[in-house]
Amino acid sequence: MRMHNPPHPGEIIREFCIEPLNLTVTDAAKALGVSRKTLSTLLNGRAGVSPEMAIRLSQVFGRTPEGWLRLQLQYDLWKAKKNININNLKRIEAN
Repeated sequence: MRMHNPPHPGEIIREFCIEPLNLTVTDAAKALGVSRKTLSTLLNGRAGVSPEMAIRLSQVFGRTPEGWLRLQLQYDLWKAKKNININNLKRIEAN
């Protein structure tokens, strides 16, 4: 089932990982082993979850790395579908 308007993974991290634990961005960044700027960029939707970040998130907050990457993929596909016009594309059929 396709998700309608999925949240950016940064929103999920903020809402379900950082806020419930009453962490500051600085404390969360330190736990993840990244700079505050790196985490802030992700939380504000200006960067996505990379495979490296997915491993870090999995270790610190739980969920599998694949789960974190799936959230990013769902968001990226949704965004791409909104921004690309495929009306003139035709399927190539084998003879």
